[in-house]
Amino acid sequence: MALAGFSWFGTSLAAALLIAMAGMPPAAAQQQEEEPSWAVGRPKNEEAARMAPIAQSPFPTAADKLPVAKLKVPEGFKVETWSSGILDARGLRQGDDGTVFVSSLFLAGKIYAVRDRGGKREVKTIAEGLEAANGIEYHKGALYVATPKEILRYDAIEANLDSPPKPVKVFDDLPGDAPHGWKFIKIGPDGKLYVPVGAPCNICLPSERHALIMRINPDGSGKEVVARGVRNTVGFDFHPQTGELWFTDNQRDWLAEDMPLDELNRVTEPGKQHFGYPFCHSGLMTDPEFGWGRSCDEFTRPAALLGPHAAPLGMRFYTGTMFPQQYRNAIFIARHGPWNRTKKDADVAVAFLDADGRVRSVEPFLTGFVENNNYLGRPADVMVMKDGSILVSDDHNGAIYRISFGG
Repeated sequence: MALAGFSWFGTSLAAALLIAMAGMPPAAAQQQEEEPSWAVGRPKNEEAARMAPIAQSPFPTAADKLPVAKLKVPEGFKVETWSSGILDARGLRQGDDGTVFVSSLFLAGKIYAVRDRGGKREVKTIAEGLEAANGIEYHKGALYVATPKEILRYDAIEANLDSPPKPVKVFDDLPGDAPHGWKFIKIGPDGKLYVPVGAPCNICLPSERHALIMRINPDGSGKEVVARGVRNTVGFDFHPQTGELWFTDNQRDWLAEDMPLDELNRVTEPGKQHFGYPFCHSGLMTDPEFGWGRSCDEFTRPAALLGPHAAPLGMRFYTGTMFPQQYRNAIFIARHGPWNRTKKDADVAVAFLDADGRVRSVEPFLTGFVENNNYLGRPADVMVMKDGSILVSDDHNGAIYRISFGG
């Protein structure tokens, strides 16, 4: 299997992660026996020693072996397989002509295009050999692709799926870190492209270039910071009515089994808010190392807490009309599930907002991804389709599920 060619201590990102998971440091660090970045702060006990970022490598499961029969949704809803056999399926975007673009992360290094051909899904690979290309966005006929190092643009992509154009480099002033270097990108209602830069570590004092969300013009100009103190967001969206940016954020590892709690955040004052990292976690506790002399009152508190090490990734406001009225403008959130917690859980949750735009409750919506404390699947992104149904990607199985209501 070909691995993405992102350099990390002279090793590809995918290979480095797999080596690290096996307890072996990358080749360039073997003599020094350095800890991989994800292991920094890990407790010295047997339970923690058995944990690693990917419990099992993603694998494209055959359609008839997918766990659809075990997935549960509320009464009146239906979940079914929409597409399968897509290695490392992560980000989802839909083009003007209905093409669903799918990104990958560690293993595949590809961007896929899925077309509906009379009820059957045709999958094409439109880009490959990319470096952790998790971030994709479709805008005015072009597909934007973000790696840890740069942002590329494929123009007129839906008209050229069989012979994609050479990409145009839009932006290349990204740090390119392996830890939390992968992106989630989205065009906001202001027409700007929003791009996160995660912390280059589990817990550390980041530089001015890290732990933030920024925005640029679609041509790469006009960079400005929107939010700071953001450890690792891999999902955000804009409120359909107010235009406010909301984002999920993965908190630090190895503090405790049940702390910190991952976050859903709301940006009300772009450029003026700090969301706590590395000083305060979950709006509840200061960090044992970096929190001395600081208070959580200094920072913007989370709009909602999403559970310990829940790994919230993609999220979308529901803007369709297929689902019941109570779901209108609610937020669907893919909780990928913890890797550094002994008890596993994963689902797609829904956050309901009140009339003032505050989170009223966060409730499980699509469940059944865990059986006997093992993952049957791991949701990575959600997307509202033009017909009002929702697609959910599952990178663990290389699958995409469709959730519909009624009919």
